[in-house]
Amino acid sequence: MSIFVAGHRGMVGSAILRQLEARGHTPVVRTREELDLADQAAVRVFFEETKPDAVILAAARVGGIHANNTYPADFIYENLMIECNVIHQAFRAGVRRLLFLGSSCIYPRSAAQPMAESALLTGVLEPTNEPYAIAKIAGIKLCESYNRQHGTDFRSVMPTNLYGPGDNFHPENSHVLPALIRRFHEAVIAQRDSVTIWGTGTPRREFLHVDDMAAASLFVMDLDQETYLANTDPMLSHINVGCGSDVTIAELATIIAEVVGYRGEVCFDTTKPDGTSRKLMDVSRLTSMGWNSRISLEHGIASTFEWFLDNQSKLRI
Repeated sequence: MSIFVAGHRGMVGSAILRQLEARGHTPVVRTREELDLADQAAVRVFFEETKPDAVILAAARVGGIHANNTYPADFIYENLMIECNVIHQAFRAGVRRLLFLGSSCIYPRSAAQPMAESALLTGVLEPTNEPYAIAKIAGIKLCESYNRQHGTDFRSVMPTNLYGPGDNFHPENSHVLPALIRRFHEAVIAQRDSVTIWGTGTPRREFLHVDDMAAASLFVMDLDQETYLANTDPMLSHINVGCGSDVTIAELATIIAEVVGYRGEVCFDTTKPDGTSRKLMDVSRLTSMGWNSRISLEHGIASTFEWFLDNQSKLRI
């Protein structure tokens, strides 16, 4: 079976690629230089020539709060174009099955915790990443709409906060977990006595290792259509992916400091914003199908830090 992995150089796409290769597959991949997924004509030609049996759409423009606030037009435009081009041309080429990867930011900022799939479109989105979230919601609805009108088998998975090999360690554009790994490591190198973290440390967040996300994605991809449809709804077909538990930012900092070897003081700047008090995914739909995460937060952070040390010369820092 021919599988096109879009976004194979990203953190999630590369993890999926590794697991497919471990299964003996040789997925079809293209770099951005070889194929601009925002170019409608180029994507049409690609699908006409390659005719893949299946597609995993992990390509996206992503970033933290700073990036989303600074480049909102880029985030909504590029992600909408990628999704529209790949999903439509996959349909035209007769692709048997497609998996679209979204984000937990699709849910309203005040959604009840843990956030169930049914919370989609029930409230106002978080303003800082609204353009990105709207693009991801559009991707879900594209898959649902093609399924309803054309009988395709296009599926969507919504991951919680991800981390692991290939993460972004940029000081301004990264998410909290890789940012803290870098900050504590640099504090060790510089022999600093203290590290300051924004906020009170009380917000709770859920973190899933990217290898678990890759495994969950392939699990959902591999489900026969009858089983998938029995566990979803034509108007609510996306599936949450997470570990089902969360930690406070203070607890996360303690774990990372221990892994990195930082022994100084951890301070919290309470004049800085905390953000949403809690973000936890309801993963009961996925667990009822038979999938559960396997990588503990402590083990995952340790392996991520090891990868960070081995790849500092080529990181996005």
